[in-house]
Amino acid sequence: MNFLAHIYLSGDNDFIKIGNFMADSIKGDNYNKYQEHIKKGILLHRAIDSFTDLHPVFRKSKHRLHDRYGHYSGVIMDIFYDHFLAKNWLNYSKIPLEKYVFDFYQLLEQHFDILTVRIQKMFPSMVRENWLLSYASIDGIAKILYQMDYRTKFNSKMQYAVEELQLFYEDFEIEFTLFFKDIQKMAIEKMEND
Repeated sequence: MNFLAHIYLSGDNDFIKIGNFMADSIKGDNYNKYQEHIKKGILLHRAIDSFTDLHPVFRKSKHRLHDRYGHYSGVIMDIFYDHFLAKNWLNYSKIPLEKYVFDFYQLLEQHFDILTVRIQKMFPSMVRENWLLSYASIDGIAKILYQMDYRTKFNSKMQYAVEELQLFYEDFEIEFTLFFKDIQKMAIEKMEND
């Protein structure tokens, strides 16, 4: 799962959202230096990643990309699944995506001082280019994939993955819907039990 799904799966607690969002930039047990709800968000992020990587539906989606993109296929699928979440947002939330995204950017701005340095550096570009809202369109996905390919010095070829998105669009969307039911259940249980 990519940024939008991680934030959404954090529920309504702002600090769990922040922890989940910045978890990739917190290594090992460094999460212990954060307050309780941020820690909970970081651990939720890790649980979501593990659950996703092992889920048979996600693996089926990812397998379609593996021959062409190798170990980048999982990263690409994370982005594709965020696309389907954004596209079908009103099936999952009563808050319009535009407002949800705007509120999240404001939340990060209000708590900028607790963000990791990596997230602080990334934040201006994220807001300026409105990454979270751009997931909703194929053009937005194409732009994100290009930027990610650029970061790999164009070794990943991720910019071309929009071809597979369009070719297998219905299959990916069906698989996302099945998968997302399971991951929502897992995230709720994790937050209730931790």
